[in-house]
Amino acid sequence: MQSVGHRNLPSYALLRSFESAARHDSFTRAAEELHLTQSAVSRQVKELEEMIGARLFRRVGRRVVLTEAGRRFAADLAIDLENLKQSVVRATAAGERDLALRVGILPTFASRWLIPRLTTFLSNHPNIEIRLETRTVPFDLKRERFDVAIHFGKADWPDARMTKLFDEEMLPVASPKFRDIHMLIEPARLLEAPLLHLITRERAWIDWFTMNRISDKRVLSGRHFDQFSMIISAAVCSIGAALVPKYLIETELEAETLVPLSDMALKTHNSYFVVSLAGDLNPQVNAFTRWLTSAARPPVSPP
Repeated sequence: MQSVGHRNLPSYALLRSFESAARHDSFTRAAEELHLTQSAVSRQVKELEEMIGARLFRRVGRRVVLTEAGRRFAADLAIDLENLKQSVVRATAAGERDLALRVGILPTFASRWLIPRLTTFLSNHPNIEIRLETRTVPFDLKRERFDVAIHFGKADWPDARMTKLFDEEMLPVASPKFRDIHMLIEPARLLEAPLLHLITRERAWIDWFTMNRISDKRVLSGRHFDQFSMIISAAVCSIGAALVPKYLIETELEAETLVPLSDMALKTHNSYFVVSLAGDLNPQVNAFTRWLTSAARPPVSPP
């Protein structure tokens, strides 16, 4: 692509038409979304191509598909437009309240651990607006302009300040009904029962059985899900026995809709961290980080 000077940057209208056409793989659907004519979208995309000196689409029959240059440009532009939107939202929030914190977070961690505790932070910091946005894959903290993120894994986020919240311990659990039907009185009995597996962590049950000195090919059989939230629901509904992080099932354990099948928890090699940009002196980020680390501490038992 040719160099584009600051004064020759494409207008927002051109970028918006290209982004919509790229997302839909269609000038017609982009026109419908933007309330323009199909020819207007086509004309704006052509003007953008002439400005940056590269073909962004090619025709395949009646369809249009992105070229490689168009694909790369669309991926970058989607992030840039989202950042622009967030800048406007943050500026608006700053006008209405003191500050908005944009938090990148794992979906199950948000719904099962953070949100039930969030009232305390909001009560103590009424002028801070919290924006939770879920991410399930690694991302660039600076590029996506998150103020804070929750990271699960190793302390390996480049150019970031990482504060450990807690390690992970996974506990085998089931509904009381499921436990009684399958007579789950010892670890070996679990081999005869349906097991619930997280698709991205298929070895979890293998590691737990190995810790109990049990090796059997049946460990991998059972039902498979791609979210812990689904596994928890399945366990409560007596579909199988689950191996899940203890912090995710505090409510179920307290209500006894799920009960432990063993007191031996599997300690994994990963931990949860609160992450912010290295050198960030934002006092609101620091306040949120301090609150998270305090909320993550285990309660002190009475003497």
